[in-house]
Amino acid sequence: MDTGHEHEPPTHGHGHGGHTHENGHDHHTRGCWARFRHELSKPIGGHSHDSADQIDDALEADTAGRRALLISLAGLGLTATLQAVVVVLSGSVALLGDTLHNIADALTALPLLLAFTLARRPPTARFTYGYGRAEDLAGLAVLAMISLSSVLAAWAAIDRLLHPQHIHHLAVVAAAGLAGFVGNEIVARYRIRVGHRIGSAALIADGLHARADGFTSLAVLLGAVGVALGRHWADPVIGLAITVAILGVLRSAARVVGARLMDAVDPDTVAEATTTLLHTDGIETVRELRLRWIGHTLRAEADVTVDPDLSLTAAHDVAHAAEAHLLRHIRRLSAATIHTSPAHHHAGTASPTVLPAGLIS
Repeated sequence: MDTGHEHEPPTHGHGHGGHTHENGHDHHTRGCWARFRHELSKPIGGHSHDSADQIDDALEADTAGRRALLISLAGLGLTATLQAVVVVLSGSVALLGDTLHNIADALTALPLLLAFTLARRPPTARFTYGYGRAEDLAGLAVLAMISLSSVLAAWAAIDRLLHPQHIHHLAVVAAAGLAGFVGNEIVARYRIRVGHRIGSAALIADGLHARADGFTSLAVLLGAVGVALGRHWADPVIGLAITVAILGVLRSAARVVGARLMDAVDPDTVAEATTTLLHTDGIETVRELRLRWIGHTLRAEADVTVDPDLSLTAAHDVAHAAEAHLLRHIRRLSAATIHTSPAHHHAGTASPTVLPAGLIS
């Protein structure tokens, strides 16, 4: 007996609790680098008990992502403009590298905005899963912009080492570096928070990009101090250090985006989905369970076993109940396909077993 069932969720999504990791005490007790690594390790699309963080409707999630991008684009644009003025006045190559990085960071909002716009389109006969994957392609664009900014920063620093120039208005340069840090950190927190809330790997990667750029802005202060102390090589050397830092960000962002492209899912979410299925009346075992991201929403496919004596209608009802439980309890899940198979009972078998997700007995 085999029956399959698939259901698209109603307009209002289902919330389910877990916990968030953005507790206030973490930001006070950990350093900047610890917070940076903490953001990298957080599962995307994690659960939250806070009703204000429950954005389950796909259109609402798209709107939240677009809003975050537009606001952060304006913030980074203002920061980069102020820094560019100081670069012209001072001739600081370290600040130039940081400004280029800020500009590149601001421009990464454009492909992401396009992706969120495409995601609102309904599925077609050609793109039967819709356009959610455009978000993953936008993540690749983010990686490309980070790479470009590192190349430009390195070129500017090497050119200044070969052709030294005097730097003016050191106090203004230092102030611009501080402004860059503050502006980028505000944007980073906003993008990362919204990215985790709506399950967008591309938006999180862009937020990490902004956060690292904020940290490198502080390096401009060191360059200004070095020049003030008579170490004129300090400015281009700091520019090269910024390049190395950008490459570190590139590696971290590539891990986030690459995992999404490979359909990586938090194992805790898989375990929770398995438990949810096993707590559905009529399901004996979970033979196979697969979850995948499409943009910032999840889809599930499950093969479960039921009593072989059930009628086709009864097996269909079990599949429907299992699907409803998954949609209600799994955060960011937008659709589920449940396949039921007859269980094979053997004399002397104590209890059914659950095989690891992805395996079929």
